[in-house]
Amino acid sequence: MHFMNKSYIQLLFLTLLAVCSSCNDEWKEEQFEHYISFKAPLESEGVANIYVRYKDGQKTTFMQPLEVSGSTTNDNNLSVKVGVDADTLGVLNYERFQTRTDFYYKQLSTNFFAIPSAVDIKSGENTGLMAIDFTLKGIDMTEKWVLPLTILDDPGAKYKVNPRKHYKKALLRINPFNNYSGTYSGTALKVVMEGHENETPIVKSQIKSYVVDENTIFFYAGNIDEERKDRKNYQVFATFNDKGGVSFRAVNPNMKFVVKKDASYTVSEQMDAVRPYLLHRYITINNVDYEFTDYTLVSTTAIKFKVSGSLILERQLNTQIPDEDQAIEW
Repeated sequence: MHFMNKSYIQLLFLTLLAVCSSCNDEWKEEQFEHYISFKAPLESEGVANIYVRYKDGQKTTFMQPLEVSGSTTNDNNLSVKVGVDADTLGVLNYERFQTRTDFYYKQLSTNFFAIPSAVDIKSGENTGLMAIDFTLKGIDMTEKWVLPLTILDDPGAKYKVNPRKHYKKALLRINPFNNYSGTYSGTALKVVMEGHENETPIVKSQIKSYVVDENTIFFYAGNIDEERKDRKNYQVFATFNDKGGVSFRAVNPNMKFVVKKDASYTVSEQMDAVRPYLLHRYITINNVDYEFTDYTLVSTTAIKFKVSGSLILERQLNTQIPDEDQAIEW
């Protein structure tokens, strides 16, 4: 019995030694192998969110990093080929949303972007920047736009593409922004059904807004959000002027949208008490007051809602970072 225990221990020790040796060899291979990867980590939605300043009729350039992995420095001049990869987006959509096609990410149309065919990484450097030019005038943000990119194999074998799927590909969800877009706090905005004004109002903690142009955003009326299949029917547009005024409008006549008060906005700024480089910028929209009809929630009945209160957007900006899209803490 003692002999069997001793033999078993020796066998276990040899097995562990073999496993460790295998892991060590794999670590050495990972350590010294120069793989090319995108730096575009996926977030909970299965995509990498990027933020692009909206400019009417002008391009905005986003710099997407590519990296050479390994603990040793890249010692070659590399020209890394890149391209658009629609297949991955199709797989992602089905895996996440199945038959809810209204939730699907859509591939960004080619008229909204331009990419180079290759990205240079110089000898002695482990990072290269891919310049993606966006021209987003006319983009419809009721859709969820994604630019799916992939690193292409080099026929001459001068570089190796990272074999791991999430490193060789980048699924960039495009989030255009202007001075007024973002996620507003909705805790001071009340939504009530007509005839039930004395009952507890509906309150949404967050109301997401989307870019239309440099001075206009839209959000969904009342408590409607991205979850609704027919959300496009309930867009409320808000245009900000340089005198502190905000004008609301809707383009769908079936909403029977009516503005009850003239809205205004204020901008205030405050430096962070703990992090002195961090600037808090607040945009407050006052006198939000409108009515609309939800004519599709219940197929047999149109329901009239009254919305009133205020909205507050907070942006946190790192004043030490010169690039605006990087300075804002999204």
